Amino acid sequence: MKIVLDENLDHRLRLRLAGHEVFTVLFLGWAGLQNGKLLRNAESAAFDILITGDQTLYHEQNLVGMRLAVIALSSVEWRIFKARLDRIIAAIERATPGSFQLVDCGSFNRRSDG
Repeated sequence: MKIVLDENLDHRLRLRLAGHEVFTVLFLGWAGLQNGKLLRNAESAAFDILITGDQTLYHEQNLVGMRLAVIALSSVEWRIFKARLDRIIAAIERATPGSFQLVDCGSFNRRSDG
């Protein structure tokens, strides 16, 4: 699969997706693009999947008829989602053109001890 990682994700994820061709938005020169433009660029560049931390993208963009699948992670924090890489990899394997998947890979919890 040819995968692009959104700029809100830690680039270390790229190294953990062995067997896939993975690029970052920053590397491609697409940093700062609005979601619609980012999706169009990714599709034009023949990417199969966009992985993002933007959970609202599904509600903001129409994915119907797109070849690009979108996977949104519940956290953008490397220390949180690195323990759930198996869930991210499973979502990649399930991805189909125009699909959207939200992967629960944990979230930041601030404990109040007082």
